[in-house]
Amino acid sequence: MTEARAKLDALWARGTAFLGCEFAILGGAMSWVSERHLVSAISNAGGFGVIACGAMGPELLEAEIAATQAMTDRPFGVNLITMHPQLDDLVRVCLAARVGHVVLAGGIPPGGAVRAVKDGGAKLIAFAPALVLARRLVRSGADAIVIEGSEAGGHIGPVSLTVLAQEILPHLREVPVFVAGGLGRGEAILAYLEMGASGAQLGTRFAASAESIAHENFKRAFIRANARDALPSVQLDERFPVIPVRGLANAGTRRFLEHQADTLCRFQSGELDKENAQLAIEHFWAGALRRAVIEGDVEQGSVMAGQSVGMVTAVQPIREILDEIVGQAVGAIAERK
Repeated sequence: MTEARAKLDALWARGTAFLGCEFAILGGAMSWVSERHLVSAISNAGGFGVIACGAMGPELLEAEIAATQAMTDRPFGVNLITMHPQLDDLVRVCLAARVGHVVLAGGIPPGGAVRAVKDGGAKLIAFAPALVLARRLVRSGADAIVIEGSEAGGHIGPVSLTVLAQEILPHLREVPVFVAGGLGRGEAILAYLEMGASGAQLGTRFAASAESIAHENFKRAFIRANARDALPSVQLDERFPVIPVRGLANAGTRRFLEHQADTLCRFQSGELDKENAQLAIEHFWAGALRRAVIEGDVEQGSVMAGQSVGMVTAVQPIREILDEIVGQAVGAIAERK
């Protein structure tokens, strides 16, 4: 092992020890994408795969975990959405299957779910968009924190990773902290490790990998795109909030603006009340992610992608992506001599 590689291993030693893998790089949990094939490939290549439970029920999740375990004997985690109506049952499924790491995302984890994960012997990972919440989550039992900047794909917060890292990394030392959002190269990950991060989470680069089950049209859209093409969804009226989602601009995003404008007109004319107008706006994207990822409709579907999409230049195997990222970090360390 080279001296530079040894230094990298020392920098993310806390993260690799926590995850139980060679590289402290987690796969972001992406609905329809982060399933058995991608998750096992990331873990088998030395990273840490994470199943995206999304809207799955307990039986589907149980089958997905079992299928992933049949494809890898390495550690992997499961991402659960805190708003899922069967959250407690999903936690029980993870614990029964001896999943070692449970990620609770999409909101503040309920106390009951936190206690169940901890009492069941699994490690709990939570997301924090601010230092005050990160500290609160640690006090409530989180074993690790992910801070995800607005550069990420999918549902995003308002603050960039650059700012979140400065706000949180120097002040939160009790647990491992993993950085996420817009990451695509090893040199950037190295910089955050030196600021105090224990590892990183990547999604966009893995979504277009050879092992990803995403449609070829979806992967080609990533390869064609630049960072400036990955834009957050736009809200037309503050009375009807739109949760910002970053994805590639296409015909669907343009139609969404038209749909919001039309819905506002119907509300103002009295055709729709406020509740039904809000529902009409929220339902626009129903099934749109599946249309893009699985069916390949990258014009009308939701092509969720982070700003690192400009670094996706080819469909690569997961192992090649990880080796490339690690090589970039090691190379940056070696050049300092």
